[in-house]
Amino acid sequence: MLKIRNTVCIVRFPIIFCIQSFLVFICNGQVSNVSYVNPTIGGVGILLEPTRPLIHLPNSMIRVFPVRKDNLDDQISFFPLTISSHRQQLLFGIVPYSGKINSKSWTERLRYDMEKCSPFFYSVRFEDVKDSVVFTPLKHSGFFKFFFGGSGKHYLRLNIVNTGQINSSGKQTVSGVENFNGMKAFFYAEVSADIQEAKYSDNQKIAFLKFSDNVSKVDFRYGISFISLEQAKENLYNEKKLVTFGQAERAAFNAWDKVLSQINVTGGTIEQKKVFYTSLYRCYERMIDINEYGRYYSAYDNSVHNSAEPFYVDNWLWDTYIALEPLQTILNPGTELNKIRSYIKMYEQSGWMPSFALLFGDNPCMTGNHAAAWIADAWFKGITNFDIAKAYEGLCKNSLQATLLPWRNGASTVLDSFYNEHGYMPALWPGEKEWVKDVHPFEKRQAVSVTLENSLDDWCIAQLANELKDAEKKELFLKRASNYKNVFRVDKGFMWPKDSSGRWIESFDPKISGGQGGRDYTTENNVYTYNWHVKHDLMGLFQLMGGYKSAEEKLDNLFEENIGRSKYEYWHTFPDATGLVGQFVMGNEPSFHIPYLYNYLGSPWKTQKRIRMLLDTWFTDNLFGIPGDEDGGGMTSFVVFSMMGFFPVTPAVPVYNIGSPVFEKIEIRLPGNRIFAIIAKGSSADNKYIQSAKLNGTILNKPWFYHNDLKKGGKLEFIMGSIPNESWGSKKEDAPPSFIGFQNSNKLVYNIIN
Repeated sequence: MLKIRNTVCIVRFPIIFCIQSFLVFICNGQVSNVSYVNPTIGGVGILLEPTRPLIHLPNSMIRVFPVRKDNLDDQISFFPLTISSHRQQLLFGIVPYSGKINSKSWTERLRYDMEKCSPFFYSVRFEDVKDSVVFTPLKHSGFFKFFFGGSGKHYLRLNIVNTGQINSSGKQTVSGVENFNGMKAFFYAEVSADIQEAKYSDNQKIAFLKFSDNVSKVDFRYGISFISLEQAKENLYNEKKLVTFGQAERAAFNAWDKVLSQINVTGGTIEQKKVFYTSLYRCYERMIDINEYGRYYSAYDNSVHNSAEPFYVDNWLWDTYIALEPLQTILNPGTELNKIRSYIKMYEQSGWMPSFALLFGDNPCMTGNHAAAWIADAWFKGITNFDIAKAYEGLCKNSLQATLLPWRNGASTVLDSFYNEHGYMPALWPGEKEWVKDVHPFEKRQAVSVTLENSLDDWCIAQLANELKDAEKKELFLKRASNYKNVFRVDKGFMWPKDSSGRWIESFDPKISGGQGGRDYTTENNVYTYNWHVKHDLMGLFQLMGGYKSAEEKLDNLFEENIGRSKYEYWHTFPDATGLVGQFVMGNEPSFHIPYLYNYLGSPWKTQKRIRMLLDTWFTDNLFGIPGDEDGGGMTSFVVFSMMGFFPVTPAVPVYNIGSPVFEKIEIRLPGNRIFAIIAKGSSADNKYIQSAKLNGTILNKPWFYHNDLKKGGKLEFIMGSIPNESWGSKKEDAPPSFIGFQNSNKLVYNIIN
């Protein structure tokens, strides 16, 4: 696609029976950032889930990809018409089929080649049946073109993935309903050729739609709804104004060009640009707006609501509060505002503030009350046009009345009562039988992690209590924010499980103990990682560790300590702990802030060293280029921040830690036509160390800066070199703020107009 000025020209390169994906994108005389996106990066999981080459519009309902094991699998089962959530249920399926239908045809996987994909376009050719597919997405609808190249009869195979039914009700129309997780999805589709016959199997869960033998191409346009079949039809018709495939494709390209042009980089290698912009593309999969032209279905009260506002679902806050939501707070504060408003609506509809706010309701995954961290962080960065009192009410209720147990929703249990009284989640000794029926049989108590993650979230609630002049709750939540101290064992120098009698679990091994999955005491990682989870009171943590020097030595040791056993044994217990560097885990979210902690310890140059090594090692332009579960932007947002050269560490403290910018120039385009530029003169693979810095022309000797400085627009300049400047940012007073008694002030907040 050539896009020069406001004119779009399409340059196509044919492949056999198929339209080739675009090879070059030029906007206003420059290569569009869309051209750097490689959706196959990370397409083979290191141990767990691979990424998928997702084709969709930013934060929109329709999300499509080829269903297969991973990118090494040469067979595709079908294409879902959409998905219910990142890595959740597929909804409906479609694939072309030429040839004779036999018993295996109903579920046959098709070998493929010549696959091309971008965020807005997909094409592939099937080797056995000789058919080809192209696809482009719209907000509530999709546009497939199927090319029949094989001999024999020509069909489209449609299937229900869960339970439901396919119906062919007219010569050129087909529809379906699918039941999943207590709700329904509907599709209505129109095809460009007459359907001569419909063959069904399994109570109409699978359908073969037959076309005339002389039909070589079929357009398949469909609308999706979570309200009704009539709404699915309306969604399709509202978006059929883009009459041709090319028009729909251009609109999809323009949508991606707009969001990917919010950050422009100069310098670095082509591979680094591909990693950066692919990571940025991944940051737009979630949350999705499910408002269907003035109406939305909410699984939080099982009702259809009339609303002109977006209604966003699909968020895994355990992953995304760390970097994804802070990134979108910078780039798209208006969208972030609507996400928070959606969470508040969900609280009003269901009675609880969600954790993993999925399409089909709150999924009680992982640990913590991280809506507190997310909402407080947004508030103190100036996103304030929402009902803070109602949000605060819901967050307090989650903390004080809901259960804190992992993977559980609902009212508190006897273990929560113990936590409220004693300030820690009690742990069981190895072999001790679980006696609380509410504890998840596999996820267990995760006692240390529950204590640490809720300490952070309660500190964030205390910050909101201060804003709302609620002195009583502020005192309560600040006290709860210190609960992390109850599970730090000073004589061992580690976070450590403690039983209900206050005794340390003596058999505990910081590297491995915790049973299958490590979930008796910690979440997906060992305490080498969780030792550093006290983001809100790092000063207090360092004192527990014996002071700054001891803490820095312990942080060094994290990256250098051997796992002490075979990888087989280690990953049998912690399969999520991938991307190992010593005991440091690059492939799981609780580690992301840890390399930046040297900024608090007087050695920012070590942060610069670690970050560059981690980016260069684990995030590459190939199928293995993501070291763990990407979780829909949870991991790639770390890459976007870190390649730009800064990162948020403590939620609700509106400052950013400085790392090591990969590119020589980064321009972030902000609302209100403001630009924040980061200039890293001489930045390269060798020149990764900051020699000196200026912010808006003033010398900066601290390894951090205010959110206010970024939001107003300005220039952050670095001189880079190959030898570390160990004195830059090394004074104790240079460290970013992180202590229990911290309070936000006007100095730290720049209110934006939403």
